[in-house]
Amino acid sequence: MRLVILGATGQVGWQLVRQAPPSIEVIPVARQGTAVTLDLEDLDAIPQLLKTFRPDVVINAAAYTAVDQAEQEPERAQRINGTAVGRLAETMADLGGLLIHYSTDYVFAGTQSLPYRETDPPAPLNAYGYSKWLGEQAIAIHNPAHLILRTSWVYDLRGKNFLRTMARLAQTRPLVRVVADQIGTPTAAPFIARVTYQLLERWQADRSLSGLYHLTPRGSTSWYGFAAKIFDHLRTQGWAVAALEAISSSEYPTLAQRPAFSTLNCQKLEAVLGTPFPPWEVVLEPLLNQLDPQSVL
Repeated sequence: MRLVILGATGQVGWQLVRQAPPSIEVIPVARQGTAVTLDLEDLDAIPQLLKTFRPDVVINAAAYTAVDQAEQEPERAQRINGTAVGRLAETMADLGGLLIHYSTDYVFAGTQSLPYRETDPPAPLNAYGYSKWLGEQAIAIHNPAHLILRTSWVYDLRGKNFLRTMARLAQTRPLVRVVADQIGTPTAAPFIARVTYQLLERWQADRSLSGLYHLTPRGSTSWYGFAAKIFDHLRTQGWAVAALEAISSSEYPTLAQRPAFSTLNCQKLEAVLGTPFPPWEVVLEPLLNQLDPQSVL
């Protein structure tokens, strides 16, 4: 199998490259920093690259992810997360290959009290969520062989993410104030990569599994609850950490409105893989144990 991984230097893409089974030929692709490069804004370059390498599978871990900035440049977000994704789907359909694509909990409005299922109607509140929803629609229209994986609150030990930001602020500020009225599920990039390959293996045995899935650990928390776990770990390791204060989202205004509740129901994917996912705290623990607090300063 030949696999092209787009966004190979990002959090999820890097883990996908690391965890790829040895039987798979991997071609890492990113905007820069890889031997093969691709800018998703260059729409004509997408079919050129894919028709050159003719992969059996493309995993698209590249995206426009600046949620607040997307409010100021929605056209650019839609070009990368929507139009370019449609071009990927069209080209892979022509090549007879599979497209795996990551989407987001932010396609939902956050007005439910129960975790969102794949069948619940999207109603994004912000430009980023809308652009990702456009990408989902484009894939469903253009390529029957696809796996769309919605995930949420992605973090890792590298890159720009909540885990690293909180570890830095804990050491550099006397007080850290974190929103406590937005509920979702922190999801580690290594976990996303591992489950993606498990699903790919199942898909190879049963092509009818094409479609939309939710992929997060079990359970949910607030951004404050996530931060508290990080702070508690640093404290038990003997680090002096800031005081942590819970605030409402109205006290921390942002350009983009976030859903108040965006927990995803992952029972469909758990059923396909034949195993329940671990709680988010269990997925977080090994990364906390590997975290070097000084590396984030």
